[in-house]
Amino acid sequence: MAHHDLVVIGTGSGNSIADERFSGWSVAIVERATFGGTCLNVGCIPTKMYVHTADLAAGVRGSHRFGVDAEVESVRWRDIRDRIFGRIDPIAEAGRRYREAADHVTVYAERARFFGAKTLQLASGEQVSGDQIVIAAGSRPMIPDIAGLADLQPDLVHTSDTVMRIDELPRSLAILGGGVVAAEMAHIFGGLGVAVTIVARSQHLLRMEDDDVAQRFTEIAQDRWRVRLSRVAHRAEPGADGGVRLWLDDTLGQPDPDPVDADLLLVATGRVPNTDTLDVRRTGVSTHDDGRVVVDDYQRTVVPGVWALGDVSNPYQLKHLANAEARVVQHNLLHPDDLVASDHRYVPHAIFSSPQVASVGRTERDLRATNTPYVVGSRPYSDVAYGWAMEDTTGFAKLIADPRTGLLLGGHVIGPQASTVIQPVIQAMSFDQPADEVARGQYWIHPAMPEVIENALLSLPRPRP
Repeated sequence: MAHHDLVVIGTGSGNSIADERFSGWSVAIVERATFGGTCLNVGCIPTKMYVHTADLAAGVRGSHRFGVDAEVESVRWRDIRDRIFGRIDPIAEAGRRYREAADHVTVYAERARFFGAKTLQLASGEQVSGDQIVIAAGSRPMIPDIAGLADLQPDLVHTSDTVMRIDELPRSLAILGGGVVAAEMAHIFGGLGVAVTIVARSQHLLRMEDDDVAQRFTEIAQDRWRVRLSRVAHRAEPGADGGVRLWLDDTLGQPDPDPVDADLLLVATGRVPNTDTLDVRRTGVSTHDDGRVVVDDYQRTVVPGVWALGDVSNPYQLKHLANAEARVVQHNLLHPDDLVASDHRYVPHAIFSSPQVASVGRTERDLRATNTPYVVGSRPYSDVAYGWAMEDTTGFAKLIADPRTGLLLGGHVIGPQASTVIQPVIQAMSFDQPADEVARGQYWIHPAMPEVIENALLSLPRPRP
């Protein structure tokens, strides 16, 4: 049996742990797929490269509003795809070569399952053990149990792992799901000229967002794509023209006589942690009901010397959080007598659809459910000069604060550049800055988009004793 000081399972954020300070350690890295993890290969990076391309195409189509008569003559899908993965694939390969070249690192490029608390059984039959184990194996798309789905031709049914590498742009795309992946992919393919249909089981898209944001996004989406709300796919079959046909039920189980037909089907119904493929329970670690590994504030599992981070243990599925957790694990491995904790108080996220959505902290729905006092300030993009310049009539920033202290409890933005516009809110919450201080204690560049945050801050009622 090969034994190591440190075994890291997964090469997403976990791959960053073993830096030069671990040069005296015997390190093993276990990766069954492509180096770099979800974000680099099938998530954040390629999707945002596609999003930017879709933004350009959509901007051209809407340019007539500004007195510019332009049109998209054609979309060269393979050129778009190859530009993106022609940059990403070499990075993944370089990461693998870098690790393999290190004298103190052994790369096991194969599937593994736990054989015991700190022992892995590799697909080749070899066993690997370690004094310290870091489980950073990520997550994968969830495939719902829909009659006939597994019988369809593989090239007709895709997830976010595969749809970005298809050879031809379809004429039509059905998207099953109403969350982040569905919203981003609808913008990507819709922006490139594909007829998109979204099938979602909830009454609104992005239902985990603040209610005002979810409702506004749904209204905008219904103007751009065909959206079937409160619907569940109960059967899939080949379409009459060689594509896919989805038969739907409403949420009460009653059949909908109007099926969805499309060239391709994208399943975007969520993700599941890869704990089951690792047999993590054989380590003795505890897991949540959804399969995520239970960790404490220091990223430790209940088994001494076994750590976990990223999608395999937290519910957020965000690269910036996984990176932060990797830094915590890295520090704690190197300094076992001086542990640091992860800070999950204010974890922001953004959805790069059209429009963008960004959020941090609590929603109004959450606060009502816990009888927490709050006040709300909201301002539309159309209140600020740059909003005028962009002719934006739907975007807004909504801020929620404690009425007694003025501290921000949540921030929610929908509109152009929302992922950037929200950053002052994240900073204010992270450093306990009262809303009034943030609004009046600094200059806000005019005319710039963050003025919508300034106006929303100023609209909040002043704290009362």
